[in-house]
Formats: sequence, structure tokens, C-alpha cells
Amino acid sequence: MPRFKIYQSILALGLLAGLSSCDKDFEEINTNPNASTNGNPDFLFSQAILKGNYVLDRTYFYTSYLGAGMYIQHYANYKDASLAGMGDKYGVNDLYQGFYFTYLYPNVLENLRQCIEGANKAGHVNKVAAARIWRVLHFQRLTDLYGDVPYKHALKGYPENEFLPAYDPQSEIYDGLLTELEQAINSFQAGAPTFGPADFIYQGDIPKWKKFGYSLMLRLAMRLTKVDENKAKTWAQKAIAGGVIENAVDIAAVKYFNSGQVYNYNPIAYEIGAQDYKADAYGDGNVEGGKYSQAFIDFLRSNNDPRLGAIAVTYNGTTPDTTAAIARGLPSGTGNKPNNFKTYSEPNPATILRNDAPLLVMTNSEMSFLLAEAALRGWTNTNTASAYFKNGIENNMRNWARFGAAGVITEPRISDYVGNHPLNTAGTFADQMNQIHSQFWVALLLDELECFANWRRTGYPVLTPTNAPGNQTNGVIPRRFPYLQTERSNNKSAYEAALARQGADNLLTRVWWDKK
Repeated sequence: MPRFKIYQSILALGLLAGLSSCDKDFEEINTNPNASTNGNPDFLFSQAILKGNYVLDRTYFYTSYLGAGMYIQHYANYKDASLAGMGDKYGVNDLYQGFYFTYLYPNVLENLRQCIEGANKAGHVNKVAAARIWRVLHFQRLTDLYGDVPYKHALKGYPENEFLPAYDPQSEIYDGLLTELEQAINSFQAGAPTFGPADFIYQGDIPKWKKFGYSLMLRLAMRLTKVDENKAKTWAQKAIAGGVIENAVDIAAVKYFNSGQVYNYNPIAYEIGAQDYKADAYGDGNVEGGKYSQAFIDFLRSNNDPRLGAIAVTYNGTTPDTTAAIARGLPSGTGNKPNNFKTYSEPNPATILRNDAPLLVMTNSEMSFLLAEAALRGWTNTNTASAYFKNGIENNMRNWARFGAAGVITEPRISDYVGNHPLNTAGTFADQMNQIHSQFWVALLLDELECFANWRRTGYPVLTPTNAPGNQTNGVIPRRFPYLQTERSNNKSAYEAALARQGADNLLTRVWWDKK
């Protein structure tokens, strides 16, 4: 059955079962009298995948594009901070910066709670395991953005009547997520029922779900390097021994289609296309004034990077041009629309803005760069940092072919690039970290939340902050997102306890793992 037909069936049945949720305050959601207590685990899991992939609800546009993507200078825009409250000028906007918090609990985590509960009752251990791994991914993203968040006590409004959940310290959340990954991976059983076609990522393939789980474990482990290097090493080695995603066939990805209802469309392409890079704007009428940043385009051009033509275009009239010589990025912090705004580069409509582009959740490229760092730290003897670094670049370049013919980079060009950009093994630890994570920065384009987190942990690449009038950080790149205004009033005690541990609720307070 075509995937878009599956989507339509699941969504229709989900609506009939009362699985949809409205974006309300956290407390209201937990007392929703219309929520189904006997939802089908397969439908719930499908919904959690779609919703977890930012499906058409502004989650990606607000949080990843206007927020994280602008902060780490993949993108830039000319809108003023005091007007937009987001973008590259470090303003504050409760709707945009709080949206992920208010969205994730009812639309993803609650569906997963019900899914796990139903699968447990049916004795379907493989369904429980996959849902738990998917839940870890989303709690990881949530805590990385805000720091302390409701975790152990979250989602207990119904039926336990716990409406004001405490915020857990991020250190305890990370301990819980790592333990949950290990338990979930070890609980898979060959031959037991899986989600099958309701699993839009791996279609129930247990070995691939295990690799995804170990890959998440490595990501989480490396996040601890600044705060507890011994614990980071222990978990990283456990993940590597288990087996992470290193081959293209194991990449965690969701396929989309350019037909049927909009739920079939790639949500990244649909959101940034509809909200900024409209097809009839031709590089000039961009709604949010967005373009690729100067820092990003300059890095690609100065290194003669063949990915530039795959991901970026500059408009000549109504024609998108991929010629590297005319590519240029908008300087971050630009305060007014430049007269030559049309001449700045933006996402390629033949790759990134395709409605049928895949959404890559976890790739072999990401794992290669983390393995390169682990090898640099002496935590693995399975390969050298230099070899993993090379793999990371090659894997990312090859993965753009998944986005269509315009994304194909020939093997000779890939070979030429990696040959001219080897890891400088004679350099210092800092030099090599800079190389690894500058390339990781390029490879994480579109996965802006992970890129923002990795940049905060490593400090690479070194970015020049903006200092636009009206900014809220005195010209310092933000380190986290503020909590929702409603949490400050509706869950005041828990909110204030979190601030007492973590620090002021602003853009500059560092989360637990982001120590100087």
C-alpha cells in the first residue's frame, strides 16, 4: 500500500478514536476528558512518529528554523529582534521559544505513553521497546532546549491527577534516558510482534531499531563530555560495542510524498517553504527575510565544497542557479532588507524544499563524526579519528542523493574533497575538534536542534555573534530557550524550583551539560 494511503488511514482512524490533541497548557492537556484510554498502539506510534517529525504544526519553523538554525548561523534574516522576537538577533518571543515545550507533551509524549501502556497490556515487547527509544529521542531534544523539564512526573494528569509536575534536574533526566535506552534495546525479542507498516522509520526491523538505540546512546554519552567525562566514556564505549549506525541502509529516515493531503509532505520542506521561501517569491519576497548565512556559505565556498550546489541556489530572475561562483550568504544581524536581497543564497527547491524529500532522523554521518571524536579521546580502537572523519564527510555527501538527482555528488568530487581536507592529526586536540565539528556543523544542516546542542557542547565552529539593537543577550549567542509564560503562573512552585537549581530563565543560562 502506498505510504500516503497508510498515513490517511491512520490519521482518519486516529481522529475517530479521539487521538488528536489541541495545543493547550500542559495542565489542561493532562485533564482532557476526551482522551482515549484504549487507543490502538500502532496508530498511536504512527502519530508519534509524524508529530515527532515536526509535522506541519510550526514546530520546526519556530523552534528549529527561526530559533536554533539562526543561532548557529546556518541561516540569517533581516527582521528586527524587537518585532520578530526570534531569528539571528537574539530576541525573546514566548510563542516561538515556548512552542516546543507546549507542543511535545500532548502531541508526542502523551501518544507514546498511551502506546506503551497498550502494547504492555498486549505483551508486545518489541512495540514497547521501539516506542521507548522514540520517547528517549524526544525527551532528549526537550531537555537540551530548556534544561530541567517535567520527566518522571510528566503525563500523570490522567488518570493519576498529578497536574503540577515537578521539573527534574537535567542530570537525572540524562541518567534516566541512558538507562531507558539500555533497557529498551535489551528487551527486543526475535519473532515477537512489531509495529510493521505502522513504523514509518524501520517497518519493524529489530536490528535497525537496536542500532538506532545505540546511536542515541552515543549521542547522549558525548553530550556529557564537559560535565562528566568518565560517565561519557563508559556510555560511549557501551554504545560503540552495541553497534551504531555506520551504513547507509541503517539510517533512520521517514519517506514523504508529493501527493495527497499535506500530512504526506516533508514537514521541513513544507514549513520553511510555506512560511519563508515561497515558490513564487523567487528569492526576493521571503516572508521572514531568511537566507543562508554568510558564515555558512563562506565556509562552503572557501573549501570548494561540492555540497554547495546540492543545497543552495541563487535566483537569476525566476531561475534558481546553483553556480558556486555567485553563491553568497546574508550577514547575520542584518537589520534591514538589502537592495540586493535577491542575490543571496537560499535552500535549493530541487532538494531541500521538495515535498517528497526524506526526513533524516539519525544518519551514518552523525555517528561517524561522534566516533571520530571518541577515537580522538582514545575511547575506541576500532578505527582512527582520521578514518571516521573521512567517513563522516563522505557519508553526508552521499546522503544528499536521497533528496533527488539535484543532490547527487559524484564519487570523483567526493574523493577530491576528502583528499584535500584530511584531519590534521599533527594538530592539537582543539585543532582536530574544530575540524571534526565544523564538518559536523555542515552535515547537520536541517537537524538544527542537534546542531545547536552540539555547538553548545563543543564550541565549534567558532561563530561571530551579532549585536543588533533590541537584542536580549548583549550580543551573545543564546544557550537555551526560555520556558513558557504560562508555566511561570500555572506551575509556579515547580518552575521556581527549577530556576533555583539551574539559574535565571533567560537565553544565556547554560543547561547542566553545557558548562564552560
